[in-house]
Formats: sequence, structure tokens, C-alpha cells
Amino acid sequence: MSDVSDSDLATAAAAVRDGECVVYPTETVYGLGADARSAAAVERVFDLKGRSREKPVSLAVPSVEAARVHTRPTDREMAFMERFLPGPVTVVVERRAGVPDVLTAGRDRVGVRVPDHPVALALLRRVAPTPVTATSANRSGAGSARRVDDIDPALRDRVGAVLDAGGLAGTESTVVDVSAGSIHRRGANADAVEDWLADY
Repeated sequence: MSDVSDSDLATAAAAVRDGECVVYPTETVYGLGADARSAAAVERVFDLKGRSREKPVSLAVPSVEAARVHTRPTDREMAFMERFLPGPVTVVVERRAGVPDVLTAGRDRVGVRVPDHPVALALLRRVAPTPVTATSANRSGAGSARRVDDIDPALRDRVGAVLDAGGLAGTESTVVDVSAGSIHRRGANADAVEDWLADY
């Protein structure tokens, strides 16, 4: 699992439990993680990124089954998630009551990620059933980070842990609302997602 040690994962998991933010790798870009059920921890994510509170943040979990703890996917949305997750796709589904308003900007739906990266999945399994925020580890408006060295030091120096897994692919996830049959952001696997929406 790259150069990330068991001790590194333990430190990152403890930081998430303590309400801090962490940097973690995904199969796309480096992400900024915090306890997605804690309004205070999510506020720290917005502060570190300089992100508008009107823009929602997604959550990451280690499996599709774990997503059901925090969301209410329809049968069609479940079929979609079982086809594309884990993978570089964010699926927008109805949230459950434990997901705070600050994460979704007050909306009833939340983006769900199950990243296909061994370090991300190991971290998510350690903190489960707590979901972790899934947003890129960059200041709002800046480019996403493929390497830890690409992350703004002003952000990197204020997190509880950094899990450095080397260079990443750099293509952002495709964001899809299956119930509306629409793609909010084209990224990795966008053509396959489009085909699935047309066929099912």
C-alpha cells in the first residue's frame, strides 16, 4: 500500500475522530477529509479551502453498503452504485438525518464517493461508520493536487495528518444524479456513466 504505514493510518484516523482534517489519496486527486457527520469538522474543511458555504461537499465511505447508513438510495441508484463503486464517480442521493446541513448546503441530497484507492479505503474502514468528507485538498479556485507537494502549504500545515501515496491520476470524479439522469460534472468514466443512464 505505497509508503503509507499502519502507524500513519492510525494517526490519520485519530485526527478524524478528534475533529481535525487530514489529507488522503484517492484514485483521482488528493482529498481533504474530516468527520462528515460533525458540523464543526465540516466547517474546518470549508475554512481550510476558503470554499463558499453555498457549495456542498460530498462524503466518502468504504463500501456501497456503508453508504446506506447515511443515505437513502433508490433501487436504481443502488444498481448504479453497485456498477460504478468503488471508482471515480460521485453519486448524488437522498441523505439521512445524521448528515449535517453544512455538508449539503441545506440540500436534501448528498454526493457519495467510494474511492478505489487502497489507502483511502483503509482510512475509511478505520473510522467507519463515520463518513469522511470527500473534496479535493486545494484552496477554492486552485487546481487539484496530484502530489502532496502540489498542496498549498497554508492548507497542508493546518491538518492533523497527511497520507502521502505518491503521484495520483489527476482526473476528477464524474458527479452524477441518477434520479435526474444528469451528469453534474464530467470526469473519469463519464462516457460509461452516460451509457448506463441511457440504458437503465
